[in-house]
Amino acid sequence: MAELFDIVNENGVPTGEIVERSVAHKNDVRHRTAHVWVVRKSDGKIQVLLQKRAAGKESFPGCYDTSSAGHIHAGDEPLESALRELEEELGIKAEASDLSFTGIFHSHYEKVFNEKPFRDNEVTFVYVYDKPVNADALTLQSDEVESVRWFDEDYVREKIAPPRDELFCVPREGFALVTDWIKSKSETVKPTECGRGLE
Repeated sequence: MAELFDIVNENGVPTGEIVERSVAHKNDVRHRTAHVWVVRKSDGKIQVLLQKRAAGKESFPGCYDTSSAGHIHAGDEPLESALRELEEELGIKAEASDLSFTGIFHSHYEKVFNEKPFRDNEVTFVYVYDKPVNADALTLQSDEVESVRWFDEDYVREKIAPPRDELFCVPREGFALVTDWIKSKSETVKPTECGRGLE
């Protein structure tokens, strides 16, 4: 069954029209996605959990990306989509109150993956999850996520700065929203005992 998306305006508000996933990416049609960033404080440093995208993904295969992310299906709301993707991709069953909304950003680009053109025109709703997470105990969706890994916030910032390390496809706009949230709410990030830099 084909995935259907709401066509949206520049603010992510549905126009009342829908589009199939393949058509959206072929014809550059604006639609919505939801991203969740899993964060923690470890040894006095802020860290983010990044997923390594599965090798079979149609875009950015094998690259480190946002903790969990996915398209918002037609008729669905951003928050419910964020919760669904978090559980499907990482096995984290969260409540709506566990996620903090940090804002939206627009991404628009055209690239080639596996010799196939890929167009992306998305309005992304960004959330943060800062409850304790044991990365080794997560249940990963194998066709979406190869592995997960904690990275220091400043290390990720360095890797995605121009000219960008191509192993990291983390969206700079989404990362900026998260780091702004961390600065304003740093006292709410839960401390953990483990983790030094990279794990």
